[in-house]
Amino acid sequence: MMKVISCYSMKGGVGKTATSVNIAYWAAKSGVKTLLIDLDPQGASSFYFRVKPTKKEWGKKFFNAYSALVKQIRASDFEHLDIIPAHLSFRNFDTLLSTVNRRKNRLSKILKGFNKEYNLIILDCPPTISNLSEAVFIASDIVLVPVIPTTLSERTFEQLNTFFKENDFPSKRLLPFFSMVQAQKALHKKTMESMRSRYKTFLETDIPFSIDIESMGEHRAPVDTYAKSRPANRAYHSLWDEVAPLLRDA
Repeated sequence: MMKVISCYSMKGGVGKTATSVNIAYWAAKSGVKTLLIDLDPQGASSFYFRVKPTKKEWGKKFFNAYSALVKQIRASDFEHLDIIPAHLSFRNFDTLLSTVNRRKNRLSKILKGFNKEYNLIILDCPPTISNLSEAVFIASDIVLVPVIPTTLSERTFEQLNTFFKENDFPSKRLLPFFSMVQAQKALHKKTMESMRSRYKTFLETDIPFSIDIESMGEHRAPVDTYAKSRPANRAYHSLWDEVAPLLRDA
């Protein structure tokens, strides 16, 4: 049965796209037929995989039908991994969804069309709370949430939890993990201990702050392709190994 993971945060610059790219890579490398959909109009995950969108604006067709999305699928350089690249027209998604009937369920309905072709869909999401993010929460089996262990990121995660509760989204779908961790920082250590005591759903894997992750833009590739033996790569592999069995139960 096909599963959907969204990589989401209300806060930008927390490693969301790096997570999307590397989790998609490791899923595919594990033999899972994977489709990464870049929903962020900035198109960073598309850029990392060297995949370009069509020049023609097509954002208005995204929520129309499964057939509209199929035409936008691009093969990546990796077996079992395909991409639907972002387009600048995606910036209008929230307006588009406001005019669509049953807008909150629209994305879920469209994605179900891929059930025969893919085992896993990964959504790289823009950092907003909007009609689109609500549609993402409904469509997702797991919402992976990268959290930098700082006071501001802690507050942002609290706001996301509150939003889920107030809108009757299942909080069990939220799977937070610490991102851009600098173990030598006292604030990071203190925040991680505090948040893990409050939120039992935090994953065990932490993603370190690393030049190897920052170098993804230069290499335009997942970390494993150029820093195989480095801690950051081992961390992403570990994150996938931790998430994969949870998907089966989602």
